[in-house]
Amino acid sequence: MKLYTFLLLLLLLSCKNINNDFKKESKLTSAKWLLGRWQNNKLESIVTETWKEENDSVFAGESYIVQVKDTIFHELIKLHETNGELFYTVSIKNNSEEIPVSFKLTKATNSLLIFENPEHDFPNKISYAKISEDSIYAEISGLIRGQMAKEGFPFKRQR
Repeated sequence: MKLYTFLLLLLLLSCKNINNDFKKESKLTSAKWLLGRWQNNKLESIVTETWKEENDSVFAGESYIVQVKDTIFHELIKLHETNGELFYTVSIKNNSEEIPVSFKLTKATNSLLIFENPEHDFPNKISYAKISEDSIYAEISGLIRGQMAKEGFPFKRQR
């Protein structure tokens, strides 16, 4: 009887651990489709964005724009989970210091991620939409001098 009770207790504890692991699934999993190398070939420049899984709570991204042979824009991005919330944090070099700006996830579906920071000047909204396995659309938007402005970036997956 003691063996039966012990086995039953062990089974119940195992089920509880499996259930707890399931509940702990990261919000980051909703963004896995973002991983990879993406490129937008505009007439005058090439925009590249690369996303890698750094660990189970952080995706590291890098975005840059090359015009002719010069890199005219470069930023480092972290998609990270903190206290159960997902944040998109961008670091841009401004002179000699990096100034990180965070945007909080406000909407997530299987094919859409929206991050917002109403306190930031521009952009204050960043969104990614999955069009297909090999195509995404990124958009930055917000107010510039009181007028709504936005810029879109259709990306194709690079293999």
